[in-house]
Amino acid sequence: MIASFFTSILLGGLLSGTTPTTKPTDTKPADSKKETKAAASEWISLFNGKNTKGWHSYGKETVGKAWKVEEGGILHLDASNKADWQTNGGGDLVHELELEDFHLKLEWKIAPKGNSGIIFWVQDDKSKFDHVWFTGPEMQVLDNDGHGDGKIFNHRAGNLYDLIAGTEGVVKPVGEWNLAEIVSYRGKLDFYLNGVNVVSTTYGDDAWRKMIANSKFKTMPDFGKIFKGHIALQDHGDNVWYKNIMVKKL
Repeated sequence: MIASFFTSILLGGLLSGTTPTTKPTDTKPADSKKETKAAASEWISLFNGKNTKGWHSYGKETVGKAWKVEEGGILHLDASNKADWQTNGGGDLVHELELEDFHLKLEWKIAPKGNSGIIFWVQDDKSKFDHVWFTGPEMQVLDNDGHGDGKIFNHRAGNLYDLIAGTEGVVKPVGEWNLAEIVSYRGKLDFYLNGVNVVSTTYGDDAWRKMIANSKFKTMPDFGKIFKGHIALQDHGDNVWYKNIMVKKL
């Protein structure tokens, strides 16, 4: 997230990470091969591995040239040409699909000292909101050991950024692929990292509103208040790779 844009606020008394549990995805045995095939067909691919169809840079109609599709069905933000805290020709990448209750899963890999994020419930209107994180919460993508945000307890990989610290010891070493999942369903929000339930909370209630009021997002009147929106991949000016981006509507 944009550590340089705000003064980081170290919060006390926030919800802590949960006891590790296995992920809910595809763990229930199917009664038949037919049922298994039907369940698999519910997943919607957000990235076809060939081009950026369905995506656009925030506030634009097209995808910035710094977002590149590479061999093996990989989406890479090439951050070799910096522009302030983001990338020249990059920008946060937003998908056209609007989601409410959903299960998102993807794989990410971050460069040494890198920072990015998976942002959801984004209101795709730059005329009203300067950045995607003015409205959408974030699952942090980070090199915990190399980036300064790794020293802040609720800014680490897999955290609900600046709101809830997640279970530790789950993220893989920098340069390796991590499987991330976000499940938003009827007032319940869960994050999974590499199969472990790292964050579990409710949203839209008094506890949720109190967390926001005690965070750096307290000055953003629409942050975390609209529970239907878009998925965004953050350009924080660092090299990051994503693949196998899929979602299931719940």
